[in-house]
Amino acid sequence: MSKHFTTILSLATALVLAGLGGIDTARAQGCLSQGEARQAVQSGEAVSLSQIRGGIPGEVVSAQLCRAGGGLVYVVSVLGHDGGVKRLQVDARSGAISGN
Repeated sequence: MSKHFTTILSLATALVLAGLGGIDTARAQGCLSQGEARQAVQSGEAVSLSQIRGGIPGEVVSAQLCRAGGGLVYVVSVLGHDGGVKRLQVDARSGAISGN
């Protein structure tokens, strides 16, 4: 199996797994709707996802803005250079990777 095919297969798997969680699971975990996330960015409560993408190692497969620890974090699924998928938490104000 070629490395390119393996990368595509990993990305497809990550996309399917990201979709399996669904909106209900995200809301149960304290994640914001798209409208709420847009409001948080417009009010300055969070920076936009496009502003923090450069600091994330790998290709962002999915991301959600969620409440955690009294603030907001992006929960980001990332396809790494090795083909593996990782889930990261990124501080929504600073863009600092705060955990996984």
